Amino acid sequence: MYMAQEVRLVSVEKLIPYARNSRTHSDAQISAVAASILEFGFTNPVLVRGDGTIVAGHGRVMAARKLGLAEVPCIDVNHMSDAQMRAYVIADNRLSDQAGWDNDLLSLELKDLLIDDYDLGSLGFDEGEIDELLREVETIGMPELPTGDKSPFQQVTFTLHDTQAEEVQRALKAAKAIGPFIDSPNANSNGNALARVCETFLTNHGDR
Repeated sequence: MYMAQEVRLVSVEKLIPYARNSRTHSDAQISAVAASILEFGFTNPVLVRGDGTIVAGHGRVMAARKLGLAEVPCIDVNHMSDAQMRAYVIADNRLSDQAGWDNDLLSLELKDLLIDDYDLGSLGFDEGEIDELLREVETIGMPELPTGDKSPFQQVTFTLHDTQAEEVQRALKAAKAIGPFIDSPNANSNGNALARVCETFLTNHGDR
């Protein structure tokens, strides 16, 4: 049964880690959580019992201490029995482990964020993971036809030096800033932006 819960600010010093919390937190993960809090704010309240025992949010509280925050938003879960509380400490962490990623969509989002000059450091991925995801070929925006063929769409891969990649990303960002691609049958924003850049180049150099 759903119960509306009130969010209240609680002093970090009054929050007590659950002594038998089996979830571990590395220094790197706490730093990543702290970076997320700095970028987006404290968007996920800590779940606590009446005595201040943390039920969910140990990592967020550790990150808050690292940042020197005096208070964090909390929700009381006093409606839980002792057994429910112990079970939830495990379930809250385990259930999140079972989620997965659509790497195609994730890769597309990361590339678009880069085009917008957004720092990916606050997303929780290390540099190696981000580099691998950015190397994946985009498949978003291609229509699924009965034959499995993607015609008249094509996927084209280029090999670029870092400095060249930066220039391409800047050009794509500028092309997107002009406005939406109303007349294009392509749903891929990067593909549309690249076509616009090429069209502009050909027009300016008399090849159209």
